[in-house]
Amino acid sequence: MRFRILLAATAATLLAAGAASAEDTPGVTATSIKIGNTSPYSGPASAYGVIGKTHSAYWAKVNREGGVNGRMIDFISLDDGYSPPKTVEQARKLVEQENVAFLFQTLGTPTNSAIHRYMNAKKVPQMFVATGASKWGHPKEYPWTMGFQPTYDVEGEIYAKYALDNVENPKIAILFQNDDYGKDYRDGFLRGLGDKKDLVVSMLPYETSDPTVDSQIVAMKDSGANIFFNVTIPKFAAQAIRKACEIGWKPLHLLNNVSSSVSSTLKPAGFECSKGLITAQWQKDPTDPQWADSEGYKEWAAFMAAELPDADKGDVNYAFGYNASTLLHHVLKNCEDMTRAGLMACAANVKDLQLPMVLPGIKINTSPTDFYPVQAEQLSKFDGEKWVLFGEIIDASSN
Repeated sequence: MRFRILLAATAATLLAAGAASAEDTPGVTATSIKIGNTSPYSGPASAYGVIGKTHSAYWAKVNREGGVNGRMIDFISLDDGYSPPKTVEQARKLVEQENVAFLFQTLGTPTNSAIHRYMNAKKVPQMFVATGASKWGHPKEYPWTMGFQPTYDVEGEIYAKYALDNVENPKIAILFQNDDYGKDYRDGFLRGLGDKKDLVVSMLPYETSDPTVDSQIVAMKDSGANIFFNVTIPKFAAQAIRKACEIGWKPLHLLNNVSSSVSSTLKPAGFECSKGLITAQWQKDPTDPQWADSEGYKEWAAFMAAELPDADKGDVNYAFGYNASTLLHHVLKNCEDMTRAGLMACAANVKDLQLPMVLPGIKINTSPTDFYPVQAEQLSKFDGEKWVLFGEIIDASSN
């Protein structure tokens, strides 16, 4: 699958063309900016494909409204099926054939890992990647790659501390995807346990090629665990929640944020089975009525009604895509140097930006030494219909 968004420039746009020096940058002309993206429109992580569709719809709207500072956005989104070899192929196509200025929101930890060195060797920005692995925030070693969402390892620490504080005689089971994404969450959780790592009685991996995780759930119940840290993508998260429910296993169930969508995970798993789940949130849950009157929600809802009217608005992944596109729009609108190095420098100079569908008080901040745009979360519990926030916002930016 391929999405490409570009509207013709008007005469007024041509007159408003930007600095000529930017024309030396691949993908940047006086009237356009070419941006590349890979998303899993197929494969085991296809639930995340709506993020790429949201980006495409966002930039189509921007183009209809005149582009960014007179430049139309040529947004090219290619399907990689959540397969690292395919991501390499598609990234090379975008960089070497399409000559994009940069890649934006390429999705997935294993997939981005496969192109991490390539993008930095080519000195092509890999901007606001759609994954929370901690490796995306190392500007000294990888100056062309920047993260977006809170890091998995810090989120793992948050869950560990909550579990230790709230369960008597804890016995812990961990299910994790057997790649950098799963291991980042796992290792952060273990770090959060400190000297109590022996409380882990079962720690089992799964592969994205596995048909189910049912056998792992049965084994973890048999271990006697009363805490379950579920580090899975939506397809397998729904399976794990449903299977635990079927076999009567009722531990404290900690669900990683990336699978917390009510529509793409909890609904398939069953709302009754999902009741009591704990996650950490940094975005506004679209199913939570408390946000209905907030300006950010109204902005997002209007966008959805106009651009994606048939979409499932209970899926937080649409909010994720909208937040990320809004961030990039802010960067492009305020960037004078449209070279690749200049674009990356602008991305590393965002100050106290509140995105529409991010929780109030969680601001976007970046700098040349800080490539982690979002560094705060708040715990939340599913009440059978919606996520309910509790406790204080936990800010990791000072850690």
